[in-house]
Amino acid sequence: MPEFEDSVVAVEGLKIRVLRKTVANRQTPPLLLFNGIGANADLFKPLMTDLEPIECITFDVPGIGGSKPTLLPMRFKALSKLSAKLLDHFDYGNVDVLGVSWGGGLAQEFARNHQQRCRRLILAATSPGVVMVPSKPSVFMKLSTPKRYLDESYLFEVAHHIYGGVLREHPEQIQAFAEHIKPAKSGRGYLNQLMAMAGWTSIHWLHKLKQPTLILSGVDDPLVPLANGKILSARIPNSRLEEINCGHLLLLTQREVVVPMISAFLLNDELFGGELLDGALPGGAN
Repeated sequence: MPEFEDSVVAVEGLKIRVLRKTVANRQTPPLLLFNGIGANADLFKPLMTDLEPIECITFDVPGIGGSKPTLLPMRFKALSKLSAKLLDHFDYGNVDVLGVSWGGGLAQEFARNHQQRCRRLILAATSPGVVMVPSKPSVFMKLSTPKRYLDESYLFEVAHHIYGGVLREHPEQIQAFAEHIKPAKSGRGYLNQLMAMAGWTSIHWLHKLKQPTLILSGVDDPLVPLANGKILSARIPNSRLEEINCGHLLLLTQREVVVPMISAFLLNDELFGGELLDGALPGGAN
């Protein structure tokens, strides 16, 4: 099992809880991971563990898990700047970026605002923001509250409905998700995350993203329907969409499928023109 470094770092006057998995003699840039709304860094541990040769870093956004909340919400642009400062703290230069769900929006914003720093982009179970194919109202209402992170019995009750996929037939698999949850002490962080993406969309500038982009979408995702992955793929020039036979938690419940895809995408310089585009970006394993 890899060793994880769990620390609290002062960045931009904020105390941010950071989770890192380091590797010796890394051959690729570190992978920066952005989690979904209300989700703490520990929920990425299984994925980070399986990505054996790849150094990984993630963090609790302000108000989530072990990071202190801010008084006012931080928009995606400010959060992408905070992320860059966090990378500076660890002397990381060039990075690859993965974002899931809400974190996929932040990943898109980071790739836009720090284009020369983001080598490759992975978007999982996410959308272009308010210009998206929406979930059913009953699903969205359950997303509007952090109750599933605070009440385990409620999580087990609604998991199949909001996450779909394998959880419809095997709801007990949500236990692997639940055991990594570390809820925040207040709901301010969750509310701030909702406000961070209010009115946000990337639809009008996705065509300007130059990074090779891997898009992972579940065919049975009640929260972010598959059509959103198709929209992203159509708008991002150098992208590829992989349709996963799963729901919203595909990075957790289908790791045996997605980990080889992610590893090949990050480690192979010749994937769908990646070598040419990578040549225009800061290279190496900074």
